[in-house]
Amino acid sequence: MNQSNTVPHVAIVIPIYNEEGILHSAVVDLRERLAPLKWSYEIILAENGSTDRTVQLAETLSAKYPEVRYISAGAPDYGKALREGILATQAELVLCDEIDLCDTDFHQRAVAALEANSADLVIGSKLISGAEDERPLLRHVASIGYTSLLRVLLGFKGTDTHGLKAFRRDRVLPIVNACLVNKDVFASELVIRAYREPLRVVEIPVRVKEKRPPSINLFRRVPNVLKSIAKLTWAIRIRG
Repeated sequence: MNQSNTVPHVAIVIPIYNEEGILHSAVVDLRERLAPLKWSYEIILAENGSTDRTVQLAETLSAKYPEVRYISAGAPDYGKALREGILATQAELVLCDEIDLCDTDFHQRAVAALEANSADLVIGSKLISGAEDERPLLRHVASIGYTSLLRVLLGFKGTDTHGLKAFRRDRVLPIVNACLVNKDVFASELVIRAYREPLRVVEIPVRVKEKRPPSINLFRRVPNVLKSIAKLTWAIRIRG
């Protein structure tokens, strides 16, 4: 794990699980596309319970590139990995990305909004007008259904909670620490609590075209997601 005495301006946090097929090429490509931006940045690979060669590859990338850091959440838990990645950085601006997206167009637009002080949290929505969701139809429909459920149960005001995000760390860190749910629903709790603060939340349309099928089957995720939504509803509606 690389350590530096210089705090970067931007941190890109990427949870990874069983990504040996694309991890190396995705990180190398991301570095190449970030180079022209001249940012002071770090990439935090937040591994969580991989059973393939993801850990070894992440360690190799961290050793080779000074701006790449590797941490491990231990067990398979996307939300815990994302949370620990956010907590691991001191960067002023934090971008939450996915290894099969690495969307530097979103990065630039989000950082511009944050630096202009026009937003505290920027959401890259794949469901808002102007977005292009090129995932399989079933996944698109599932995202719409999930968002609708959050609106009914929790009064969610936006269009999307999962995927690309960017925020000012000092404004959002208290919300990260207040979140009670991990796994797939941590990202939703973070966004919903941000709206309820309220922080200045801005959604911008993104194009989503994944580089590989999801590492966890959609239907296998449903029971845990429903349990987490029930816990989230209790945490926000009752506990507050």
